[in-house]
Amino acid sequence: MKLTTEQKAFVEDLLSRMTLEEKIGQMNQESPSIVGGFDVPFEELIEMMTDGRISQEEFGRIMATATQDFHEEDIRAGRVGSMMVNDPRKNNELQKIAVEESRLGIPLIIGFDVIHGFRSVFPIAIGEACSFDDVLFEETARMAARESRAHGINWNFAPMIDAARDSRWGRVSEGPGEDPCLGSRFARAKVRGLQNDRSSLQSYVAACTKHYVAYGACESGRDYNTTSMSVSNLYNVYLPAFRAAMEEGAATVMAAFNDLNGVPCTVNKWLLRDVLKGEMGLEGFVVSDANAIRECVVHGIAEDERDAGIQAVNAGMDMDMGTHIYKDYLQEAVEKGTVPMAVIDEAVRRILSVKVWLGLFENPYVPEADIEAYEKGLPAEHIALCRKAAEESMVLLKNEGALLPLNRKQKISLVGKLADDRNEVCGAWAMAWKPEDCVSIRTGLEAAGADVRYYPCGGPEGELNEEEIARACEEGDVIVAVVGETDAMSGEASSRADTRLPGRQRELLEKLLDSGKPVVTVLMNGRPLALQWEAEHLPAILEAWHLGIRMGDAVAEALLGDVNPSGKLSSSFPAVTGQCPIYYNHPSTGRPGSKSKFTSRYLDAPWDALYPFGHGLSYTSFDYSELRVSEADDALEIAVHLKNTGERAGTEVVQLYIQDVAASLVRPVKELKDYCRLSLAAGEEREIRFSLPKASLGFYDNEGKYRLEDGLFRIFVGGSSRDVLERELRITFA
Repeated sequence: MKLTTEQKAFVEDLLSRMTLEEKIGQMNQESPSIVGGFDVPFEELIEMMTDGRISQEEFGRIMATATQDFHEEDIRAGRVGSMMVNDPRKNNELQKIAVEESRLGIPLIIGFDVIHGFRSVFPIAIGEACSFDDVLFEETARMAARESRAHGINWNFAPMIDAARDSRWGRVSEGPGEDPCLGSRFARAKVRGLQNDRSSLQSYVAACTKHYVAYGACESGRDYNTTSMSVSNLYNVYLPAFRAAMEEGAATVMAAFNDLNGVPCTVNKWLLRDVLKGEMGLEGFVVSDANAIRECVVHGIAEDERDAGIQAVNAGMDMDMGTHIYKDYLQEAVEKGTVPMAVIDEAVRRILSVKVWLGLFENPYVPEADIEAYEKGLPAEHIALCRKAAEESMVLLKNEGALLPLNRKQKISLVGKLADDRNEVCGAWAMAWKPEDCVSIRTGLEAAGADVRYYPCGGPEGELNEEEIARACEEGDVIVAVVGETDAMSGEASSRADTRLPGRQRELLEKLLDSGKPVVTVLMNGRPLALQWEAEHLPAILEAWHLGIRMGDAVAEALLGDVNPSGKLSSSFPAVTGQCPIYYNHPSTGRPGSKSKFTSRYLDAPWDALYPFGHGLSYTSFDYSELRVSEADDALEIAVHLKNTGERAGTEVVQLYIQDVAASLVRPVKELKDYCRLSLAAGEEREIRFSLPKASLGFYDNEGKYRLEDGLFRIFVGGSSRDVLERELRITFA
């Protein structure tokens, strides 16, 4: 995000004419308030429903008598800088008040969660990251930007780029997985897609990278929990994606809920001012997560809301999401000298700069033609991209005896409630999809011409239907069982202590296997599941995640062989939940896991992942050979021979890893440094080349300083983090 000299001058002139109240207003974000119809605060009403004190039906009856307050008077008075509204015509109304009826005419920046698409919902991020396709990452973000801006949303709370190594954490679904290299490339591509199409004021939005930082390392995988780690771990694992996003010019950042080493990110001056704005050079602004400033009182870092607001703004928190704490307390704090005016001016300057960069002063409104276009339905090119993203995100975990792809002439018994529920295909944090756009797996198979009969039988919740199970086993030549999680079982506030298939789904699979018929399992889930039993007993497993609105089409194509699965896991899968957190790039230990007793292992479970990072099969096979590594002045030149040894075309993700064998800090056993995605015809072979900068072979120490140390390095290239060729090279840095 860069402003011209003229734009900077405009911001400074506007800032000079603002009252203190108007400045604080720019730092205040509002959502529509629910008023009337009930005797308790709306937030408490939500809690009453979620904890079971009132039913959903009763909640609905109460809400039927409620109305929404859009804070029009506060907007008119200049006391609101941002809104969260998903209604294009209402957004135009609110912008009109801000622009034409407030004293200075400053437009609103309107934010919304657009994590993996707007109306065109793409695969959840952990799934899309399995494509290892940087071009796809950018294309889906660009489409999300256009669709959301056509709804008056000019600020996307995305990308979510938390590194996550613990599948118990529900929000693992929202981010690109466990690896800092893949996460960084995902972050760069998403920022480019959201921000870089400047062909018109309706084609880009401000990105908001989140959650800064280390939220994905919450203790025991429990959402909102505490986080503790060394500085080197923070810099090497959790900061790289944010650093990459800042280098791409991300306009804004959302701070995380969690504390880091005892200091909540919301009031962490070192994180916000020193690292983010200082080292990384954020030019835009930082917004709190919802209610996070108030929660600093519960954290125990602040005595009351006034104290929390003062700490937050002095730490570098520029905008308050939804608590009114800045609006209620900052003016007094400035007048008393506990918050310097320079702190307020800096925050407002950053907020105004983003609004100017977005072109909101020139064009704050959504054209009616854009609104009407999306009301008519999704354009064909949007649907096609949804389908492409879904196709590339599936991972073939197992295919014993080449059971897949299926023959169209086979009678398919399609089993499982998830298989015919189009409302479950989009996954967590999909906010604007339409049911008519969504395709279930059943519908996809029928449209593809498969001879399919459907039997609900059972799902993640509820009981099993024994009669349906018996009919499914009797009538089909092959059984396709769709099992997994509902969308509500992953995402925010959806941590799980047991990540096996929920409900009676394993029992369902056992009954299907007892029939003697071949059973293909399609997983529909938002996190890596603990699949030890499934991997031992099921002949074919296709990881399909929540693939978005065209999930059914993509899964049908993969099952029938019209699409050859090409995804590679962005997160390691545990055998059992007790292995969590589990990740491929773990530090070396003095006693690596083995069958010997006194090593880093479990008595009752494997010590390594069931399916490791980078794993993914194909309907063809690839052979790696002739790995060569040479040293140039500033880079390592790496080449490997790749051949498609199967009988059909396929796409492979070639992965390059390194290990710093001996260093001043213990280093990971492997670290992904580069990858490329390419397609080969049957029998085709090609030499794959990487040029790896020597500068990328270093690491951050416990003072946050980057170090390049001479020594022995191992270079690995292969089709996963486990299946690799290996070479060694001693390197001296100039």
